[in-house]
Amino acid sequence: MGVSRQADIHPSAVVDNGAVIEAGATVGPFCVVGPEVHLKSGVTLKPHVVVTGQTAIGEDTVIFPGAVIGEIPQDLKFKGEASRLDVGKRNRIREGVTMNTGTEGGGGLTQVGDDCLFMTGAHVAHDAIVGSRVIVANQGAIAGHCQIDDDVIIGGLSGIHQWVRVGKGAIIGAVTMVTHDVIPYGLVQGPRGALDGLNLVGLKRAGVARADITALRAAFQMLAQGEGAFQDRAQRLSEENASDYVREITDFVLGASDRSYLTPG
Repeated sequence: MGVSRQADIHPSAVVDNGAVIEAGATVGPFCVVGPEVHLKSGVTLKPHVVVTGQTAIGEDTVIFPGAVIGEIPQDLKFKGEASRLDVGKRNRIREGVTMNTGTEGGGGLTQVGDDCLFMTGAHVAHDAIVGSRVIVANQGAIAGHCQIDDDVIIGGLSGIHQWVRVGKGAIIGAVTMVTHDVIPYGLVQGPRGALDGLNLVGLKRAGVARADITALRAAFQMLAQGEGAFQDRAQRLSEENASDYVREITDFVLGASDRSYLTPG
């Protein structure tokens, strides 16, 4: 496809042969676009953005100055194998954000969904899978092989340890290190990431029915204080509860994971 004549490319930008830039895309001053990059319609690169590697940027995504998108992984095991980064539609990627391509050992793909906001200095490492409508605040970091589901919020200066899963709708407070899986709709805060409750504010803002919120509260109480091991409690919940929201939690807990879970204190 090459570079569309309807794309707006600043004369100072460096666009390698082989790059695909669709109609309606804008590449600002002093940007660098690599030979395996695909910028889809409506993408905007503000000045001094680098997009490299085998990287696709979805429609209407805006990338702000100083971001480096699609560079090789920060992984000493990486030996130059083919890998890629796919970024979805309508994302806002702010100043100084970094996103790396995948590795052979992690499936070769780093992926970001639609309608996300990555604030200044945020990082998405190799082989991470990030859902849609995710917010990562300033200097937040997602390590390699993480799975961040839809509607998650990660506070400023917080880190998600490699291989950790964060369930849908969870919220991570600022200056928090998360080393274990976080259940959907969980609220995690504190320097070492304690599961302190549910993201009730987020649930209410999303218009979740009161009956479902009540069911989630009861489920959380059972997970916190019920008999047996954490996964045994989740198994009982899955058998007893009809709420789709509770079922999301039990499916998450009973699914495969490379790490243990943050459990209610």
